[in-house]
Amino acid sequence: MPVPVPRQRAIPAVESGQAPAAAPAQDGGPLKEEAHRTEAVATNAGGTTLTLLLIEDDPAGSPILPELRDASGTSIRIRTARNLTEAERLLTDDVHCILLDLALPAPGRVSVGTATDGGTGADAGADADELAVLRHVLQLAPRHAVLALTASGDTERGTEAVRVGAQDYLFRDELDGRLLSRAIRYAVERKRSLTTERKLAEGRMRAQENRRLERGLLPTPLLDGSSLRFAARYRPGRSRALLGGDFYDTVRTPDGTVHAMIGDVCGHGPDEAALGVELRIAWRALTLAGLCGDELLGTLQEVLEHERSDDEIFATLCTVDIAPDGRRAGLCLAGHPAPLVARPGRPAELLPYDNNGPALGLLKGARWPRMQVELGAEWSLMLYTDGLIEGRVGTGGERLGQEGMVEMVRRQLGAGLTGEALLRAAVNEVRQLNGGELTDDVAVVLLDRGV
Repeated sequence: MPVPVPRQRAIPAVESGQAPAAAPAQDGGPLKEEAHRTEAVATNAGGTTLTLLLIEDDPAGSPILPELRDASGTSIRIRTARNLTEAERLLTDDVHCILLDLALPAPGRVSVGTATDGGTGADAGADADELAVLRHVLQLAPRHAVLALTASGDTERGTEAVRVGAQDYLFRDELDGRLLSRAIRYAVERKRSLTTERKLAEGRMRAQENRRLERGLLPTPLLDGSSLRFAARYRPGRSRALLGGDFYDTVRTPDGTVHAMIGDVCGHGPDEAALGVELRIAWRALTLAGLCGDELLGTLQEVLEHERSDDEIFATLCTVDIAPDGRRAGLCLAGHPAPLVARPGRPAELLPYDNNGPALGLLKGARWPRMQVELGAEWSLMLYTDGLIEGRVGTGGERLGQEGMVEMVRRQLGAGLTGEALLRAAVNEVRQLNGGELTDDVAVVLLDRGV
């Protein structure tokens, strides 16, 4: 059975009825053979063309659309399809709105007078969903505005059509050009608004999910039973991110030793952030398994070499293991800045870093000596990443550096700042000195032991 060809029907859309209507195509003419569509375009200067796809079962050829008179400067192009097969072929990206006759048979439903089982066909599919054709069109054209066309006075069906997903409904016998033109513009704008709202909601949901994921990847210190106080400050360099390439962690092993670590994967993207999380989790697992010092760092280097996406990626690391009595600590540095220690009656200073080993991932067979450090009875130990010391000072090219950081922390300690307040003040002052947000990730960990 041949596929029916859409009728060629010219429907003028003119401003205030001043422009002449387009001449209809002649039966058998080349336009009918080539276009397979009905298009009538008003030529309002400066207007924006809207395209309407009319889907209606009108085998007798009597038009149901009035003459469009659009006083808004918007021209309207009309295409006509007599069934859903034609509609699917004519539903191109330039269609803005669909006007659907709800009386059109749904896919698979037999129309009146076409039954092939010897009956009249009047009752075929009578108990089917009255809006099945609308649901099919909404599924076929999820990005297009849809107007439902129903019998006059059938408000209940029209209202249900809007509930299902149509932007509005119109009564067949009450159409006029002004009403239809306004309804088309309204439906198009409402669909755009709904689409924008949905995209914004989806974007917010994705952002919330990402934040929950990143927040869950930040460490929770395991210090149960320890008298040490813990504080941390973390600022990723990536815009709108919660996690960067910097990482830190703190755990207490069953023998009472407190282990702390801070590290920095080169780079600032999501891949570096993911690698930092992997290294942190590996460090925690290895530490709880009893590894420390050179053995632990050597194993972490193997993890990095297996997990990194590029052979040039490396990570710096600082680990400390504080004895159960809190007076001594072991220190290992893998290309990382030395921690800062502050004690009562003495100026804050950097711990020794003469035996600083290479960053992880740079040298095969590297070694990382473990240095023994005397802390004393009361102290504050600050571990940090280079984001805290590489910010600029003023408008010039000078960096804050470790010496500048030490002087800054000395001044803040002298003002009585401790714990979270000290870290917050340090990060804020570094940002101010830099003249704005820092481009590198910043992580700072503070461990305190009082008397």
